Amino acid sequence: MSTYTVLGAQWGDEGKGKITDYLAEKADLVVRYQGGNNAGHTVVIGENTYKLHLIPSGIFYSDKLAVIANGVVVNPFALLEEIQYLSDKGITTDNLRISDRAHIILPTHLKLDALKEEKRGKAKIGTTIKGIGPAYVDKMERSGLRFADIFYPEVFEKILRKNIEDKNELIEIFYGEEPFDVDQTVKEVMAALETLKPYVVDTVELLQEANQADKKILLEGAQGTLLDIDFGTYPYVTSSHPTTGGVSIGTGLSPFDLDGAIGVVKAYLTRVGKGPFPTELENETGEWIREKGFEFGTTTGRPRRCGWLDTVMLRYTAQINGLTSLVVTKLDTLGGLEELEICSGYKLNGKLVKTFPASLQTLALCEPVYETHPGWSVESMQGIKTYEDLPETAKKYLARIEELTGVSVDMFSIGPKRSETIMRKEIF
Repeated sequence: MSTYTVLGAQWGDEGKGKITDYLAEKADLVVRYQGGNNAGHTVVIGENTYKLHLIPSGIFYSDKLAVIANGVVVNPFALLEEIQYLSDKGITTDNLRISDRAHIILPTHLKLDALKEEKRGKAKIGTTIKGIGPAYVDKMERSGLRFADIFYPEVFEKILRKNIEDKNELIEIFYGEEPFDVDQTVKEVMAALETLKPYVVDTVELLQEANQADKKILLEGAQGTLLDIDFGTYPYVTSSHPTTGGVSIGTGLSPFDLDGAIGVVKAYLTRVGKGPFPTELENETGEWIREKGFEFGTTTGRPRRCGWLDTVMLRYTAQINGLTSLVVTKLDTLGGLEELEICSGYKLNGKLVKTFPASLQTLALCEPVYETHPGWSVESMQGIKTYEDLPETAKKYLARIEELTGVSVDMFSIGPKRSETIMRKEIF
């Protein structure tokens, strides 16, 4: 049995899609277990770049099953667009499966997401306006619609119609906006779901059978641990659990089925949207990292805030997820800096602390305590094929990450391509 999850150990955008794609070669199934099309996974294969939002990164291997599990909320229109996008590039989606327990994002969810964010004014939380939060609200409120329901079209249409009518009241009366045309919206949603129906299966049974047959299952998280609804920097978080804790709830696999958790982390730190960021570089160095690392959102195009690596955060996320391995991406981006900083602790009210606080107010008061490390040149990252090929300063940088987090760095990457990902130890 070999069931591993690949997840973000920072604020997301760490390069999980690239790592999942790399490890997927050895998998039988690649499974997304939470989030929606608010995710953005970029995969570079040869000279081709692919951008995914809902479909698991394992889709590029036609002999693997790519599974959208029950913990994901699915916009049928966005999914059909992504299927067409892959088809246009010659990638088949015959190996795609959608959980019959997955909840459906409706056009009303997108509208309400935008209206609520606008109403927050200066208190905006930076939602991607993809309807993710409102869809999870309906799920928890027990008024959502699931893919299992589409096999009973008369019942489904009745529930769908009532859902849209209820949302129209909120849109029209509370927000003072134009309501949806119920008949037209129902017609469009039903048509989209009819097209997706062949992909829909009982993925709980599928995964349980694969597990019993000792198949290799690779689980793919979206977003990052610091965006977890419980353990992230609330309220600037997503609406699901991108942590190992979300795996069982999001797939139907037992918590005891997980053999390991692979945390993906950039060699530095980025964040999209608002909220405290102790190691943020609001200077020329931060701008240099942003430009050199192409730090702009895959889904939104928003520029990412950049800063030094924060191992207070990383120790916290390693503990929450029970990380068994770290993957450090974008070592090449830091090439050219004479010196690098690693945050090894915080100073709070004059005292050294090494724990990550729950309160954003407390986090905003934390001052990073830095260690200075020598950097490496751009040229020294050229032609790297093994760990031994790395410059000594880069080796020491990775070693210090291991010391500060207690987790071994078993993989690293020095560029966006599959061929630029280097494994130090077999981890899947």
